[in-house]
Amino acid sequence: MLLKKCEGALVRRVYAKEAKKRMYAIFETGGKQFKVSEGDNCMVEKLPEDVGSEVVFEKVLVIQNEDDLSVGTPYLEGARISARVLSHGKAKKIIVFKYKPKKNYRRKQGHRQPYTLVKIDKIEPEKV
Repeated sequence: MLLKKCEGALVRRVYAKEAKKRMYAIFETGGKQFKVSEGDNCMVEKLPEDVGSEVVFEKVLVIQNEDDLSVGTPYLEGARISARVLSHGKAKKIIVFKYKPKKNYRRKQGHRQPYTLVKIDKIEPEKV
């Protein structure tokens, strides 16, 4: 919920109503689930697409459009999310350190997970 330093509960209620009206969807890719709205940027597992190309995610789990909530079992048939690939990159490095006490065993290894940054262009609900 969006909160600003203003006069109390009235402001919180107005922001909460605005947030409710925004359409969102939950989709699955790379074994993870993402909650997105149109215009959002999202970091997903690396995709074999070129920068600037369009990607379509068809494993849509949930779509919320104002007061209408559609939930799939497990996926919504006919629902799609269109996105555009902005860039590819690697996440921040994490350190994997293995250690066994009193045995002089220490192994240090770094890992950077590759990702694809996509911009959500359109959320298409299922056709009734």
